[in-house]
Amino acid sequence: MRRELAALAGGTALCAGLLVVAPAAAGPAFSPPGGACTPWSVSEVASGAGVLENLAFDGAGTMLVSRTGLVGGGALDGTVTPIVPEVESPGGIAVDGADAYFATGNSFAAGVTGSANGTVDVVNLATGDRRTVAEGLVMPNGLVRLSSGDILTARNLGSGAGLTRVPAADPHTPEVVRTDLGTVDGLAAHDGNVYTVTTFDTTTTLRILREDDLSGPVVSVELPGSGPLNAADDLTVGPDGIVYVAYNGGGKVVRVDPTTGESCALASGLPLVSSVRFGAGPGWDPDALYATSFTGKIYKLERS
Repeated sequence: MRRELAALAGGTALCAGLLVVAPAAAGPAFSPPGGACTPWSVSEVASGAGVLENLAFDGAGTMLVSRTGLVGGGALDGTVTPIVPEVESPGGIAVDGADAYFATGNSFAAGVTGSANGTVDVVNLATGDRRTVAEGLVMPNGLVRLSSGDILTARNLGSGAGLTRVPAADPHTPEVVRTDLGTVDGLAAHDGNVYTVTTFDTTTTLRILREDDLSGPVVSVELPGSGPLNAADDLTVGPDGIVYVAYNGGGKVVRVDPTTGESCALASGLPLVSSVRFGAGPGWDPDALYATSFTGKIYKLERS
């Protein structure tokens, strides 16, 4: 199966059999630079991929994307062929070696009704073997695997919005660890910290927790603009500790310095952008951000 998941080099072809790959296109409009921020150039890597919720890299040449449906269904796709062709409302993805962990049951209906039909599953990218790691979760949207092996998921709708931990030692007993962070969505971990961001709150707020003290103190960084109009979705952290947030409603990717609180848009004109990651592995630029969108497009953002 690994040989089927061939690398996409230089924007040639990407993922599922239904995907139509478009040639590189001119980048969307940019927001003006603010502070030390310089707009990045944007090119289109692929289009027609369906409603894309999340992405990750396996480090061996494959970009993984979670493709969902507006009323359910979906798949976990790789650069040539579907990896898991049938997934119910997939959410976040986290890769550990040959294993790709992914959330299921990430639907609007589940969040509103509190339906605990969500799971965290894992598929081995070398063999294709899939199993369920944890179940009984409500709308697991964002997902990150911590250095301890524990998995965190985020829920951003309903009265129980917050973070749930799936312990590596006993994954069948997931526990809600916080419901005081607001409508949190994307998750990232870096240098012992966990980062998440609110989606529907009045103010968009970056929350930072310690990985070894998830119920402890929280650093909150408020970001400009209307929270519901920004509709912050997923986020990632660069090697220098700078945070990059996808504004689904705002259609832009925002750079945030968590130390100073300064922020600015790197690129705008990206409708319904949903997730961002730095490239990793053959064929993917480690200095570039790749972004998915609900419109079925995948973008590459590069420093100008």
